[in-house]
Amino acid sequence: MQEADFHVVVGDQITFAKTLTESDVYLFAGVTGDLAPVHCNEEYMSKSAFGSRIAHGVLALGLMSTASTVMFGPHIDKYVGLTAVSQGYDRVRFMAPIYFGDTITVTYTVTVLEGDRRRALSDVVATNQRGEAVASAVHIMRWVPAESLKKVAAR
Repeated sequence: MQEADFHVVVGDQITFAKTLTESDVYLFAGVTGDLAPVHCNEEYMSKSAFGSRIAHGVLALGLMSTASTVMFGPHIDKYVGLTAVSQGYDRVRFMAPIYFGDTITVTYTVTVLEGDRRRALSDVVATNQRGEAVASAVHIMRWVPAESLKKVAAR
C-alpha cells in the first residue's frame, strides 16, 4: 500500500467541536455504568477541588474518535478491499477537567503514514473554549484487508 492510497498526507488536519452538556455526561454514565460522584453528584463535587461535576475523561476520547471519522470518513469508498478501523490510542493523557457546558475542540493531525504496515498515526489534542488542553493522544488508524476479515469471520 503506497502513501497515496491513504488519500491523506502528513500534515493534514481537521477540527471537530462539541459542547458537552449534562445530558451528554449522564447518557455516557448510563451506557458505561460509571456513575461516580465526580460525574453525577453536584453536592459532593461542590466541596471538591474542582468545585463542580466534571465529564468522564474517556468522553473526550470519544470525541477524538469522531475526529478520526471526520478525517478518514470522506475517503471510505476509495479504500477498495480495505476497511479502516481504529487500532487504538497511545499516550492518552487527561490534563485538565472538562466541566458541564465546556465546548471541546479536537484537533486531529496526521503525523505518520506507514504504507507497509497499512496504518497512520495522528496527534490528537482536545482543548476547551479557553484554549486549555484537556486531553491528548496518538491515534492509530489501520486499514485491514478484506481477506483478513474473512479469516476472522470463518472462525
